[in-house]
Amino acid sequence: MVIQEELRRVKMVAPTLAASAGEMRNRALRAVGDSLLAQQDAIFEANREDMEQAAVGGVAGPILKRLKFDEGKLRDVVAGIEDLIRMPDPLFQTQLKRELDEGLILERVSCPIGVIGVIFEARPDALVQISALCIKSGNCVVLKGGSEALRTNRKLFEIIYDAVLSAGLPEHCMMQLEARSEINELLDCHESVDLLIPRGSNAFVRYIMDHTKIPVMGHADGICHIYVDKDADLDKAVPVIFDAKTQYVSACNTVETLLIHRDVAQALMPRLKEALDKREVEIRGSREIAGIIDCEPATEADDTSEYLDYILSVKTVDDVQEAIDHINRYGSHHTDCIVTENAGTAERFMALVDSAGVYQNCSTRFADGYRYGFGAEVGISTGKIHARGPVGLEGLLSCKYKLYGQGQVVADYASGAKQFHFKNL
Repeated sequence: MVIQEELRRVKMVAPTLAASAGEMRNRALRAVGDSLLAQQDAIFEANREDMEQAAVGGVAGPILKRLKFDEGKLRDVVAGIEDLIRMPDPLFQTQLKRELDEGLILERVSCPIGVIGVIFEARPDALVQISALCIKSGNCVVLKGGSEALRTNRKLFEIIYDAVLSAGLPEHCMMQLEARSEINELLDCHESVDLLIPRGSNAFVRYIMDHTKIPVMGHADGICHIYVDKDADLDKAVPVIFDAKTQYVSACNTVETLLIHRDVAQALMPRLKEALDKREVEIRGSREIAGIIDCEPATEADDTSEYLDYILSVKTVDDVQEAIDHINRYGSHHTDCIVTENAGTAERFMALVDSAGVYQNCSTRFADGYRYGFGAEVGISTGKIHARGPVGLEGLLSCKYKLYGQGQVVADYASGAKQFHFKNL
């Protein structure tokens, strides 16, 4: 009941935040950035305690990397906030203006979704990014981070919330949940929450979808692929694959499966193995790959595995169509890449692969709201309703129709006394 009451208060202030001026929201963002820098020592101390607790609890290395919040990550999130401040106000933008009849004017304008609940993994920088995007887009936000980052998230939320209130945003425009049990209470509050964005395992996201009436947007697994075509430039292929696998191994846009055209496997694999060995990447290869390099044997389970670790499954295919079929069957519709110099083959791949991101000759790690120039992202959606791919400001907006009249009534148009003439203004 306590959570429900708090959420009702958030819902009640959502229209006030939605109607706030862009200058006020930018002022709030600047206050957030300044406060984070001013209180960085307290943030780092809270994060140190979380890191120590996680290490004692046996948390895996890739998760520890996500959990760590250091000077570099602070610098990145503050830079992201500055980027958001420089962006135009996404609210109150006229998307359509049409004269239905003389003196009857219809406008469609952008507006916030309202109250967004975000349940995310143990990544403290995600809390900052999500909060900043919701402030800029005029959305109230309910935040539930991973328990491993409890102390860091608590300190970050305290700093951010105090900063936005000092800038004039309404009380209760942000809310933080900490206990896992509070998630189920959140799922029951469909009257107060307009959208849920869960980030986590496939099983977790499916649980959220199955246990709430609130609309859910998000992604589960990140089983990303790279296909090396017979017309690939191998000098491009090796660094692209290396970056996609090792640059940040625990991210959802890290490549997990490599598909290689049979004609170039012999030339590519020794070079690739030499590069990946430097980062101790375990290659799990099909029988044909095992005949070229020394590797672990791949199993059927590797086709559907998101490792989030220094592991890469590799298999050969006969042509681009076999690669497309494999990706559409086993992938998670997140981000997939073709390495080729053949423009026609690339276009075929990009047209037929059913993923939120389809790339040519570049790392899958580019699938990120900040790298797309969105300022940041609240998550990546692999669905097709409302938003797809990295969800930045645009994905956090809805619209409303405003109709300005002078006493018109529908009965006149139903009787034929008046007629619409629909003129775009």
